[in-house]
Amino acid sequence: MTTDTTPERKEFQAETQQVLRLVIHSLYSHKEIFLRELISNASDACEKLRFEAIGKPELLGGDELTIRLKVDPDAGTIAVADNGVGMSREEVVDNLGTIARSGTRRFLETLSGDAAKDAQLIGQFGVGFYSAFIVADRVTVISKRADADAVRWESNGEGAYEISPDARADRGTEVILHLRDDDREFLEEWRLRELVRKYSDHLGVPIVLEAGGKSETLNQAKAFWTRPKAELGADDYQGFFKHLVHGEDEARAWAHNKVEGGLEYTSLLYLPKRAPFELFDREHRAGIQLYVKRVFIMDKAAELLPPWLRFMRGLVDTADLPLNVSRELLQNNRTVDKIRAALVKRTLDLLEELAASDAASYAEFWTTFGAVLKEGIIEDPAMRPRIAKLLRLHSTTESGWVTLADYVARMKPDQKSIYYLTADTETAARNSPQLEGFRAQGIEVLLLTDRIDEWVVNHLREFDGKPLASAASAAADVAPAIQTPDRIAEEAAFKEPLERLAKALDGKIDRARLSSRLTDSPACLVFAEHGISLRMARILKQAGQSSFESPPILEINPKHRLIARLKETPDEAAFTELARVLFDQALLAEGGELEDPAAFVRRMNQLIVDGLNEKPRILVG
Repeated sequence: MTTDTTPERKEFQAETQQVLRLVIHSLYSHKEIFLRELISNASDACEKLRFEAIGKPELLGGDELTIRLKVDPDAGTIAVADNGVGMSREEVVDNLGTIARSGTRRFLETLSGDAAKDAQLIGQFGVGFYSAFIVADRVTVISKRADADAVRWESNGEGAYEISPDARADRGTEVILHLRDDDREFLEEWRLRELVRKYSDHLGVPIVLEAGGKSETLNQAKAFWTRPKAELGADDYQGFFKHLVHGEDEARAWAHNKVEGGLEYTSLLYLPKRAPFELFDREHRAGIQLYVKRVFIMDKAAELLPPWLRFMRGLVDTADLPLNVSRELLQNNRTVDKIRAALVKRTLDLLEELAASDAASYAEFWTTFGAVLKEGIIEDPAMRPRIAKLLRLHSTTESGWVTLADYVARMKPDQKSIYYLTADTETAARNSPQLEGFRAQGIEVLLLTDRIDEWVVNHLREFDGKPLASAASAAADVAPAIQTPDRIAEEAAFKEPLERLAKALDGKIDRARLSSRLTDSPACLVFAEHGISLRMARILKQAGQSSFESPPILEINPKHRLIARLKETPDEAAFTELARVLFDQALLAEGGELEDPAAFVRRMNQLIVDGLNEKPRILVG
């Protein structure tokens, strides 16, 4: 150990100072969370040592891993001490003086100013240590790894810290808080008992209170998931969930199972109420914790649940994997495959039970996580039928969520398909011209507005023996199949105008045809029976895959006055300008973007002027 004990003064990283200020001032009304965060960090240090001791048993020695709360009323200090893995000098600087992790900027951006909400984020982003400065005007940290010299870190949280060697001989970390006068309530033994039982009773490491010359273990000190379900209540499960997510969020539902026989493991799965900030970041590693024989192995073991269930939280503890299991070994392991399959089924069981027992709660789940669950329709063909029953959708005839089973039960006797329409918003879908004929005949249409729906309907081809069909497809004609004399005459009368339309809009449309679905609008765009939808084409184009785009079909309403005017327009230039107006209107109604908005405005203005003059003329392009 070095003999130079002169403290070295270092400045906090700029982002660290920002985090400190936000934590201290934003969370001032939730002071008590400091104890939760420091005990959680101490527990993590003990678990890390237990993991390192897999390869080096001598690290543990004969010590029982313990967290100690040391109270000194005379000095006005409270210390949270552990005999876990400890930190070297470099680790102290990295962990306490610098925040170089990518999540920090996201943390700063995510803080809302709402103390209750921000208190839920502090542990999730790994900045919980700084909560110590909510109640302390000075914090001292003394830490030692088994293979390194001890180090002392001290700061008032203002802008700098001092670091120096320390004479500590025992492995572990002690965080000493010099409490502000206004926060001396945390020196009271009853207050500490209350907080430990509220936040940390579930931890498997003993938490010992040392005060007034006495020692008292405050928590159960037994791995939560190993306790019999009969002795656990809802508050117990919610408390452990808060520990898992490092916050005050509550779980919506949970499943606690112990499996024995050829494969032995315990699983505890939680369905959260709130979405984590990284929910839609598929590159972000998500998953549940893995324990082997109650030894923590890894956090966010993505191999234990598929990406489409990444919103689930919880853990698995098994005796059927080696203690030194790695992520690489998890990826091709038959035991892991069996556990993963069982967890998928158990999660779907949990969702089905929630949907059956509490429709309102399930609807809240769906609003939060439904878009992620839909990914399973695409990625897991074996589970597709079960996931399809869990889908919740909007429709043209109902005000709330509907299921596919609900839809099938309401289908007309002669209706062969389940009709749907994709759009960017529910309002855009409900007002789409493509629904006019379906609405006139009382046919229900499902409204799909998530981006992923375009892929979902390409994989979910049928439900309960009924094929899914797009209301925007050229094949989705709601007119009777019988050709009446009036219809035959109408088609003959519009043969030439349709040909002129195809020529005027060459390159923009595949062809033009009379529509049987339109009742109020002059025109709409539909896609070919075996083509991709117009919305899918836009999504792919935005992703740089414009080669997938195929020209739509323009359908016109022969009974609309604007179409009648088009039919009677002899001048080709005026006809072409009016045809472009029709196309652009149909494109806008379908949610598309105009290539030349200014030209569209000029054409519309000219139409208005002509209408006022009641005299047709060539439109200016």
